[in-house]
Amino acid sequence: MTDSDKSLLQARAGAARHNTSVDQSTRRVPINLRQSGPTPVEMLISTRVRKSPYWHLAFEAGCWRATVYNRIYHPRGYVLPEDGGAMVEYDALVNHVTMWNVAVERQIQVKGPDAEKFVDFVITRAANLIKPMHGKYVILCNEEGGILNDPVLLRPAEDEFWFSISDSDLEFWLKGVNIGKGFDVSIAEIDVAPLQIQGPKSEALMADLFGPGVSDIPFYGLMEGNLNGADVIISQTGFTGEKGYEIYCKDATLHAETVWYAVLEAGKAHNLMVIAPAHHRRIAAGILSWGQDLDQEVSPFQCNLAYQVPRNKDGDYIGKAALEKARDEIEAGNSPYKLGMVGIVFGGEPVTDYANDFWLIHGEDGGDAIGYVTSPWYSPELETNIALCHVPWGMRDVGTKLKVALPSEYGGEVVDAEVVDVPFRPSVNPNSREVAKDRGSDFVD
Repeated sequence: MTDSDKSLLQARAGAARHNTSVDQSTRRVPINLRQSGPTPVEMLISTRVRKSPYWHLAFEAGCWRATVYNRIYHPRGYVLPEDGGAMVEYDALVNHVTMWNVAVERQIQVKGPDAEKFVDFVITRAANLIKPMHGKYVILCNEEGGILNDPVLLRPAEDEFWFSISDSDLEFWLKGVNIGKGFDVSIAEIDVAPLQIQGPKSEALMADLFGPGVSDIPFYGLMEGNLNGADVIISQTGFTGEKGYEIYCKDATLHAETVWYAVLEAGKAHNLMVIAPAHHRRIAAGILSWGQDLDQEVSPFQCNLAYQVPRNKDGDYIGKAALEKARDEIEAGNSPYKLGMVGIVFGGEPVTDYANDFWLIHGEDGGDAIGYVTSPWYSPELETNIALCHVPWGMRDVGTKLKVALPSEYGGEVVDAEVVDVPFRPSVNPNSREVAKDRGSDFVD
């Protein structure tokens, strides 16, 4: 095979050489910059990937593409590109109300007399501050302070917690931890599958389904409910920064259709649309996606999650020593990290679909790549492209000028970019980071 033949095959496969100019020397396994994305070969799906109880219903609603998340099919598009694609779904979210199949958020139950003690040991925040029928966004770190998962943690009872997990095998970690610690708890995935109801009309729809008491649920509050015989837990949470809720269907294998169709029927009066999870909106709110923006080698101090690391939590927790040491170094002006996360605005054609690779970032004067984009999208409100990205630690200040190398589907040009504050716009439901920032604090309970 000639060199030109090899080059042609590499181009067809999108197999560009791994980038080495971005300084990731503090990572054991560098992010594969240039080696994500589609492949020209057929992907074999085996029994390792499962269908959620809502999967056939998502297909019935028009789902035309999916990814794999937590080893479950995850809908990523309902409106076809020729009909407006994801930006039509975006319009439904910000103006009406939407339903998402998010059963990929596996529910890992920790239950027993030592549930609170065990949970307190594996999360950075204080578990006793999460009262029954409430929840919190939390992080779990390894012993080096890297983020293993960033779930919503629900507490439906005094002796019971549900980790609504992001895309990593948290169940195995929790069970492994307890082999050594011996807390009196059971740890297992349970047959509970959530739906998200998001958008400005979500409260009205949920009140039609569950009564006026929905309006009294505080942010991260829980309420029990029933839909046509199906028991559910309702939370006021979501992945958007908009007003929204999640419906956790119990015994979902049996009752998924009951819950799904009840929401669809009630939603007719509110212009409900079934859509894919709105990454364009969560980026604007500064909400992170595990495996995309952060992973087990990213510290909370690198990705705007310092507020998750309290200074005064009693007792030990996994990662505490490493995190406190890192914070001391940062405050002394000696960061242990090469890169840190920022938000940027950037030029070029509007980004109206998921990025399937990490786009490279250069300094204002060009040269070798120095960072990478993790989550880009176009913001109709701001009328510009926005993104979360990792840049050199000393280039995180708002106003720093950068350049972004766009992929071929967006013209392939190198465009101007600038570091801006995150979130990119105020949220209807401010997340914990926004609350902490408004209070002038680096932590909020």
